[in-house]
This record gives sequence, C-alpha cells and structure tokens, in this order.
Amino acid sequence: MPPSRLLPVAAFCTFLAACTYKPSFINEYKIDVQQGNVLTQEMVAQLKPGQTRDQVRFLLGTPMVTDIFHQQRWDYLYRYQNGQTGKVESRKFTVFFDVDGRLERVGGDVDTATVEDLTVPQMKTRLVDLGALSGEDAEKPLPPRQEPSYYQKFIDMMGFK
Repeated sequence: MPPSRLLPVAAFCTFLAACTYKPSFINEYKIDVQQGNVLTQEMVAQLKPGQTRDQVRFLLGTPMVTDIFHQQRWDYLYRYQNGQTGKVESRKFTVFFDVDGRLERVGGDVDTATVEDLTVPQMKTRLVDLGALSGEDAEKPLPPRQEPSYYQKFIDMMGFK
C-alpha cells in the first residue's frame, strides 16, 4: 500500500482508538434510580387485621405485583440504586388477605406496629404561634402600599409571575 493511502487509514484507526479510552479522572454523572412502592413505618403501622382491600390500597398504594394465581397476596417491592456509589437497596413487603378479602397478615422488610402503637392515639396536629399583637401595635395603621417598579409592571404586563 502506498504511503499516501496508509496515512489516512492510520489516522482513522488512531482517532477510533482514542474514542474508546476514558481517563480515570473523568466521571460521568449517573442518576439515582428509585423504583417501586416507598413504604414508610408510619404507613405500615396503620394496618390492622380485618381491613378491606380498598383500605389497604388507600394506606399503602397500589401494589407492584398482583399475581392471578395468588389473588390473596399483594407484593410491594422497592429498589433504590445510588448513582454515585452503585449501592443497591431493596425491600419487599407482602400483604395477605383471607377469602373474604380482609387483611389477615403481613410480612416483609418493614416492621409492623406494636399493640401500643395501635391503641395510643397520636396527635397529628400541632399548634403554631404566629405571634400576637399588643394593644398599641394593633392600633397602628399599616404602612402605605408601595407602587410596583417599572420592571415589575413590565413582568405583570407580559403575564409572567
């Protein structure tokens, strides 16, 4: 092969080989992958024997796996893969129903509630003090409203908020 033809072929092979090499200091960004049903301890703690399928679906969400051969069983699967480390965390939670469609038992990686958790009422509300005005502060007039700037008027006129 003449040298005039050999040079482009060698250059092409060199460029092609350069595309396959990645230096160790270059790290591509990998996203975190989260799949399945996220079940918290609070969600599982609300399960009680005898609940209907609709009540369980309301509390835990739609199950990931419903098998037509095992209609009395729902599986909630969860998998999380960290993009930076590649570490995989997976959980499995299974709900079993009796022939009447009532919750019979549960099993899996999330702990169920204890008797104390089911019988002790939990306070779901909290009191937030926004502050009270004293007598003389309540009688003070409010400061006058400031006129919007030209920039704000332009933004409002264009429909951006």
